[in-house]
Amino acid sequence: MDAVSDAIRKDKVHPLKLLIFDLDGTLIDSRLDLANSVNAARLHLDMPPLPNETVYSYVGNGVDALIKRSLGDGASERELARAKEFFLDYYRAHMLDFTTLYPATTESLQRLAGAGMQLAILTNKPVRFSTAIAEGLGIAPLFRHIYGGNSFEQKKPHPIGIETLCKEIGASRDECVMIGDSAVDVQTARNARVPVWGVSYGFQPESFALHPPDWLGHSMSEVADRALVR
Repeated sequence: MDAVSDAIRKDKVHPLKLLIFDLDGTLIDSRLDLANSVNAARLHLDMPPLPNETVYSYVGNGVDALIKRSLGDGASERELARAKEFFLDYYRAHMLDFTTLYPATTESLQRLAGAGMQLAILTNKPVRFSTAIAEGLGIAPLFRHIYGGNSFEQKKPHPIGIETLCKEIGASRDECVMIGDSAVDVQTARNARVPVWGVSYGFQPESFALHPPDWLGHSMSEVADRALVR
């Protein structure tokens, strides 16, 4: 039996104890604030803005990767450092200008938490921004842990985040599921040997073509429904 089929089989058999959510593109629509911050950093370096859709395609692997992709291969280390510093300062001040929760996110998370499930966020966004956004949007109290790209020595798709959460919560791999919007989340789950669910409304659903999740939902309500009938 291949790894995907095995994950689906286990997903159907074991009740869930821990749900691990990606943040950007899964719980929150932060695209415009990220694009504005990237283009502010490019302007700071006297570079023209990128189309928003281009910036959106660069999100998912952390700040360093976002800045490197946004500046291009010709950027020097000094330019990368200047752009990153400006981006972080700008994003800190503007990260909630346009960022919103996806529809039914709060209600769905409340249903899951009310059913006794443990919820966590695992994202490659810096943890201080992730926590501040979750607090600003009113969902932070629903999560047992919020871990970001600088919470561990390695970012997603390294499995350390999932492995740490499972150990802290006391959940086996079969009692955990990773939920995200991109191939990075699928690869993270595969590396940790846990089931993975995808959402179709996020930043990079096209990346599921090469790295398909075990199940694909089209809303956070669908995710909650599936978790609650397990």
